[in-house]
Amino acid sequence: MKPARLSLRSRIFAYMILLILVASILIAIVTINQYREQSKEYHDRRLDRKEEQVQSHVEYLINKETTYIVNTENLGLIFKDRDAIYKIADILKLKINLYSLEGDFIITSDTSIRSESILECLTAEVLNGLRNSPEKKFADSKIVLNDKEYQSSYNIITDSKFKPLGIINLQFEVDDSFEKELNEFLGRLAFAYLIMFVIAIVFAYYISRYITKSLKKIGEKLDQTRFNKRNEKIIVENAGEEIYNLITAYNSMIDELEESAVKLAKSEREQAWREMAKQVAHEIKNPLTPMRLSVQSFQRKFDPNDPKIHEKVNEYTKTLIQQIDTMSNIASAFSNFAKMPAQQNEMLNVVEITRLAMEIFNENYINYSYEEAEIIAKFDRTQLIRVITNLVKNAIQAISNDRPPRIDVRVFEENNMVTITVKDNGIGITKENEPKIFEPKFTTKTSGMGLGLGMVKNIVETYEGSITFTSEENKGTTFRVSFPKN
Repeated sequence: MKPARLSLRSRIFAYMILLILVASILIAIVTINQYREQSKEYHDRRLDRKEEQVQSHVEYLINKETTYIVNTENLGLIFKDRDAIYKIADILKLKINLYSLEGDFIITSDTSIRSESILECLTAEVLNGLRNSPEKKFADSKIVLNDKEYQSSYNIITDSKFKPLGIINLQFEVDDSFEKELNEFLGRLAFAYLIMFVIAIVFAYYISRYITKSLKKIGEKLDQTRFNKRNEKIIVENAGEEIYNLITAYNSMIDELEESAVKLAKSEREQAWREMAKQVAHEIKNPLTPMRLSVQSFQRKFDPNDPKIHEKVNEYTKTLIQQIDTMSNIASAFSNFAKMPAQQNEMLNVVEITRLAMEIFNENYINYSYEEAEIIAKFDRTQLIRVITNLVKNAIQAISNDRPPRIDVRVFEENNMVTITVKDNGIGITKENEPKIFEPKFTTKTSGMGLGLGMVKNIVETYEGSITFTSEENKGTTFRVSFPKN
């Protein structure tokens, strides 16, 4: 059973939809990345502006407003004086945390924090980042406080002589307007994609149908093309260049096919007569050979004083009559242009028919054996005799001159099948000739037309049987015929 395959129309439709789908996904990915890059850039610029503003307020506070000595120890007092840290945080809408240069917490602008122990000291990562930064600043990742997202940065505070005093941490709430805008845009984009996808499905359906319409018509014509009848040419209006070339090639093929059909029909008729003549000659020759052998054997063994002379005459006569009947059947079949010979099914004792067929062979090296005296099967008597005589004759012709000849014919029943084997110790069959052994007109002998084994194969297969063989060069061959009992 052949695996199911998509039609060209279905594949064109699927590829168009897939292309649109992939393009939509890529556009969506690029759009999301672009919005996120813009959002990141916006927040970075916003943080820089906040830092610049804080820096200006801190410089003004340290250099002009404070009455305390400007050093690290007084840093907390300076920022707490006149609520400076709260004012700066309120003006700039952010949270400010102040740490010493060693990372210890000093003060925060978050009035909701009542205990300084809530805030921890700075991590080693922040401190190392500040020390290694040429700009003496460190941008920390986003943090979440009270279910709100904040962007955080750290800067070193210096006095007017650029001496480090402490570390200031700025935290401002991240503006989620970009995320909201992105979600709204993606919603609108998804709706637009959905409409576009539906339109694309309809468009792809009709486009694929239009493209494959001419191909479908050509395919239908190709399916209807027969060698033995007149085929119609394809006519398609407004066909594209490729389809037009395909149609032209098909129409040319139809013209050539009709010419070839006429020539072939004539050649087949002539060949059929030649093959018929060869087959009739071969079929007539088959019974003539055993008839000749029977007459020669009768002449050689005739003894008028033999008390069993009448019994032997009857056997010889019976054998000759059987072969004459075979020739009569062949002649009748040929005269009626029917299959030769006509098949007559009857219930036969295969053991007995085989014995009768073997009686025409008088060679002492031919042995016949059977397991049961009676094996009944449905077969044509004449055709069964023809199968056996052909196989035995082939075995005789394969005899080797460098050893005593031996041919064993055996009949037995196996798995409700009748089996006949013909085994010889002759020259065998070469590996090169094994695939061709049942081909009509194939022969390795100087005489004969090579129709015997092909005919045997056809007869056996007509009765739903099989014929096989095993062979070794210079050792012999065994043919095995099996067919159902009924």
